[in-house]
Amino acid sequence: MTFLDLFAGAGGISEGFLQAYTKNKYYKFILASDINENCELTHKVRYNHQLGLDTKFLTGDIMDPEFISRLLFQLNGQEIDVVTGGPSCQSFSLSGRRRRFDKRDNLFLHYLHVIRVLRPKYFVMENVKGLLTKDKGHFKDAILREIRSIIDDRSIPQFLMYLDKVLTASASSFVKNCIITKAQMEIGSDVNAEKARTDYFSYLENQFRSITRTIEYRLSKSDNKIVTIRHGLNLLRQTEVRNQIASSVINLKTQTDIDNDLYVDGFNSFLSLIDDSSIIDSILSALDTFEGFDHDSIDVKEFREMIRLYSFTLDETLDVIKEYAHANGTIEELDNLLNELILYRVAKPIVAHSADYGVPQNRERVIFIGCRKDQPLIDEIPATVTEDEKVTVYEALHDLDFIGNGSVETNYGQRRIIEEYEPLIRRREVEGHLSNSEEARTFAEWSKMGRLSHRFNFEIDPFYVRNIEDLENNLFCEEPALYNHQTSAQNEDVKRRLEVIAEHGVYDSECKAELSRLGLDSNKRNYTVLNPKGQSPTVVTMPDDFIHYSAHRAMTVREMARLQSFDDSFVFQGKRQTGGNKRKSEIPQFTLVGNAVPPLMARAIANTILKHIK
Repeated sequence: MTFLDLFAGAGGISEGFLQAYTKNKYYKFILASDINENCELTHKVRYNHQLGLDTKFLTGDIMDPEFISRLLFQLNGQEIDVVTGGPSCQSFSLSGRRRRFDKRDNLFLHYLHVIRVLRPKYFVMENVKGLLTKDKGHFKDAILREIRSIIDDRSIPQFLMYLDKVLTASASSFVKNCIITKAQMEIGSDVNAEKARTDYFSYLENQFRSITRTIEYRLSKSDNKIVTIRHGLNLLRQTEVRNQIASSVINLKTQTDIDNDLYVDGFNSFLSLIDDSSIIDSILSALDTFEGFDHDSIDVKEFREMIRLYSFTLDETLDVIKEYAHANGTIEELDNLLNELILYRVAKPIVAHSADYGVPQNRERVIFIGCRKDQPLIDEIPATVTEDEKVTVYEALHDLDFIGNGSVETNYGQRRIIEEYEPLIRRREVEGHLSNSEEARTFAEWSKMGRLSHRFNFEIDPFYVRNIEDLENNLFCEEPALYNHQTSAQNEDVKRRLEVIAEHGVYDSECKAELSRLGLDSNKRNYTVLNPKGQSPTVVTMPDDFIHYSAHRAMTVREMARLQSFDDSFVFQGKRQTGGNKRKSEIPQFTLVGNAVPPLMARAIANTILKHIK
């Protein structure tokens, strides 16, 4: 089954999908895409060089108008069965300030545009659990509405014929024309949708002229509320201009870091002012408060309803149509048509907990699995381990506990043995459940030997390069047995601070008071001491947020990767760490690891799809 991975990052989803298989199915990795070159570098080393695949990588911004054409050129007609992706979640993450009108909030629309074009059997969209409660659940609802707005072009003519039949019998010609053109705006091609939008405003303006004929001529030309309605309709017409302005303002906000300052409210107020919903609210307010209209008039009421209809999604428009179908006694016919018209279904957003899939980490993600109408619906991702079988931090990291302060280790060394925790090291099948079979290994052993051996022999041994240019010039090293296992050189104060925090076990007020007495205060808001007997918190992009359970130091890239369930042979390329805002553009190793979907969780998603896909 072919798949492509958008917003690929380090390749957590890619890795999990390549690990997945059933008795008669597996995945062929066609293409990955991300905006960052270090993601491309990490992918090319892993998949093109180590595994010898011909997988392509498209470096680019999915919001770029040329992205779709570039993608189709790379695919060269190849049909895609599954598309995966996780649009950037920073703007609606629970772990930071949420930015209203952040341009990344719209990335899922661009992602779904790719789905509209490629029409895979299934698509996966993963994100932070906070998405479910963003804007009181409206963001989640918007995603579900947009997914249900992806339609099957072949079913459009029959649907429009039905619409004409029902509305001719049940609605005025004005309402009939508006609803049909609104439907065409939502389901037609770009060209047909634009023509329908032009027709829609013609109907609205004709109706507006009709209802203003009954009022005094002077008022119809100069009254503030009448002018507001007229100008509001003109503003709504200028969708493309308003979108360009909004995009420019949002980009300006992003580039100049406008947030939490005296500018942000003004910028957000302007963006609200030119939004469809704000313009429509102003039109309706003017309409409802103008005393010259007969508000009981059917013409005024219909004019009002059709202005509201303009801002509706396809899903909301269909709700209006269903009211006419109920009144007309044709709801069953409509339901059958909609089953053919709507191309994708989502049973529900699935909250997946990484520890349920053999990952030694408490990380929750929300998963939307879009199922094409000819494919079985997926409503869960079954756990691969029980509560008692979950992998602990000690089992995941114990064999890496031999590195000192300011060190680089390139071979597996003599580990520290902590007798109290040794019983936590247990033998498992590759997916995580406990087993005493000959094939069973500990989590650390699986990490060393790799979880891809059922399909791949490495073309070459793992290696590291600094950048794309070095890769192209073969300037890389194949010597080490162990990669990405390096600690920062910390001074005595830092080492003592981490030791004090580790002794307390938690960075609370009591711990901070002792640090203050010792002159070891820290400006950091959070430190987490890893619990060897449990799972780690969500892996983040800052290594010094975590303190090793016994070594009392920050974590290495390799240790963080273990907590994410990456194999040791997966080498994170580029710079190990960068400071400040450079992390956003350079995407160093710690950021690659922290932003990734845990491969074992991705594997469970991939296997679930393989078991359902036709």
